[in-house]
Amino acid sequence: MTDVWGDDLAVEVLADRYGLTVEAVEKVPIGTDTINRRVLTNGGHRLFVKEYASSADVSAARSAWDMSEFCRAADLPVPRVWPDRDGDLVAIAEGSAWAVVDEAPGRVATGAMTVPRAEHIGMVLGKMHRVLAAYPMPERVQESRWLTEPVTNAVARCDSALSLARLQGDDDLPQVRAQLDQRCQDLTKHVGRLRDGLPQHLVTQALHADFVRPNMLVLTDVVTGIIDFRSAQAIPAWELGRAAFDPRTVATSDQWLACATAMVSAYRSENPTLPLNDVLACGRIALLYMLFSFYGSTTAEYDLPYEAEVDLKRHWRERQASIGRLLDSLDDLEDTLRTSAPLPGEHR
Repeated sequence: MTDVWGDDLAVEVLADRYGLTVEAVEKVPIGTDTINRRVLTNGGHRLFVKEYASSADVSAARSAWDMSEFCRAADLPVPRVWPDRDGDLVAIAEGSAWAVVDEAPGRVATGAMTVPRAEHIGMVLGKMHRVLAAYPMPERVQESRWLTEPVTNAVARCDSALSLARLQGDDDLPQVRAQLDQRCQDLTKHVGRLRDGLPQHLVTQALHADFVRPNMLVLTDVVTGIIDFRSAQAIPAWELGRAAFDPRTVATSDQWLACATAMVSAYRSENPTLPLNDVLACGRIALLYMLFSFYGSTTAEYDLPYEAEVDLKRHWRERQASIGRLLDSLDDLEDTLRTSAPLPGEHR
């Protein structure tokens, strides 16, 4: 870490609102709507400090941190949020909202999941969903284009993305055009039958709503920190599918099916109240979600640092590859889940 010189604002806010004396502070170049810092206090506390943009939705931030603390109280691996002098989890100071949390051990995994890690993630996610079933419904509602958007609208978004890539002078324009053409074909050919195979009624409850690889800290194969809650009402099978069919794993690992199976089985053991049909639909839902997401097809509009832009382009390519693998393997995948997901004595 660097010393405190040059970051007087954070030093003053932490002293005034939290009663903390800062010994060292380091800005962390991640996040698009927050300025992030690692802080060491003179009491030896290692903290992660978020300063929100002036345009941030403070109510949504408070909801997210409240959910985080709710899950920590249930012994989930969630870092502690520090209340300010008034007991608020989000402080207002110097025209911005601030949140201070313990720095959790571990790191964000950059590679594909292993089967043991997938199993542990499933246990943690299952417990978190079981705990959050008792949490009041958040005001924020997770969008569900994958379930409700007309295919014609999604095809139009393919065209818009290609036009934007041309306008931005994308160096990989021929590849982007081929990828978006393939996406249009997949949307047109497969969405109807994929949606027809979903349960008629999917459970909705309070969820983290962004439980994906970058928001999990791990040590070896153990989840040591769940971070960046969004706090929204959403479909548990959707969140399970996003985790189980992580594009980096599906696109790059021959163990992706074993990872998904291990995660879903472990999830089911920790959250047996979610209807089995919802659980079995998680692969189909993950595939639909990928088909309707165009995040990363173009990147210049996000004004990201070079490393983040490269990672986002990689994410887009991995999602494209994952769509192909899931389409090719869906029947076998769902047969495997039917065998592995039911609890003892439970039949599909």
